[in-house]
Amino acid sequence: MDPVVIPILVAAIVVVFLVAATVRIVPQARRYNVERFGRYRRTLQPGLNFVLPVADRINTKLDVREQVYSSDPKPVITEDNLVVNIDTVLYYQITDPRAAAYEVADYLQAIDQLTVTTLRNVIGSMDLEGTLTSREEINARLRAVLDDATGKWGIRVNRVEIKAIDPPNTIKEAMEKQMRAERDKRAAILHAEGERQAKILTAEGTKQKDILEAQGAQQAMILRADGESKAVELVFQAVHRNNADAKVLAYKYLETLPDLARSDNNTFWVIPGELTEAIRTVSTAFGDRATGTGPPPGTRREDAADGAADPDASDKDHVGAPEIEPNSTLALDAVAAADEAAKQAAVAVNDAKAEAEAAGETRLPRR
Repeated sequence: MDPVVIPILVAAIVVVFLVAATVRIVPQARRYNVERFGRYRRTLQPGLNFVLPVADRINTKLDVREQVYSSDPKPVITEDNLVVNIDTVLYYQITDPRAAAYEVADYLQAIDQLTVTTLRNVIGSMDLEGTLTSREEINARLRAVLDDATGKWGIRVNRVEIKAIDPPNTIKEAMEKQMRAERDKRAAILHAEGERQAKILTAEGTKQKDILEAQGAQQAMILRADGESKAVELVFQAVHRNNADAKVLAYKYLETLPDLARSDNNTFWVIPGELTEAIRTVSTAFGDRATGTGPPPGTRREDAADGAADPDASDKDHVGAPEIEPNSTLALDAVAAADEAAKQAAVAVNDAKAEAEAAGETRLPRR
């Protein structure tokens, strides 16, 4: 080999080494701390940078992006002496690479320990229920303490979140029982409230039903009474307008007698004292027609009324009529008297029906 080539190769290697040792390329979102002879010199920014070979060296390479740190669950004692395991999540960002490298040896461990101590101080003043329901307050207090402590380390704590709070298993079982009892209580209250509302609505419906039925019955009774009163008035007017004689009145009197025996519970009848007089009237009214000695069928009512007004004429018309004497044999024989009265009543009923039909066909004059 030529002796000149060897020095050239050595010089080329030295130049390449010096260039490699001098040029430093820093990626985006990275920061390099440079020391010269063991002392902090400067922080390299992203891009192309030059350093002195042998004299300068890269001490630390830091990432200035926001990072997430999840710590392991830490046991914490609450105010009511219950041990709970709390797991936290920390969001931080390096704002000063020099302070992060030279102010604290291990900033992650420092942040973790500071988080544990702060949690114990905060949770120690709360009971279990307050711990479970005050996560926002705990997060705010943790962030305030960590941000104040890590500021001199060149680190900004952006957010602290409690990921999990795990009480002991016995406490979990008690809480489950309590929640189950609370749910059962709410279910019983809702069920009772539903039954109460249902009963109230049912009672209101029954009340409205009873009121409507009572009003309907009242209106029906009023209309029925009004109709009956008008019917009675019309019958009364018709009777007086037609000048009904004793036969019709006797027929209506006898027509009511079967109503006395309509009920099965009747064991005796109360016979009015004027029953004998009614039978005598019927016998007197229809006696002449039964024996063929009465007035002819064409006789007018006015003539019959005039004859009834004349006592002598009445005595003459009723000569042939059978009369029932109180001390006669017929009066003593109750069965025979009842049969005779039934026969005479049947004849009177038939005659009264015939005359009533004839009177109904006749058109009443207008008032």
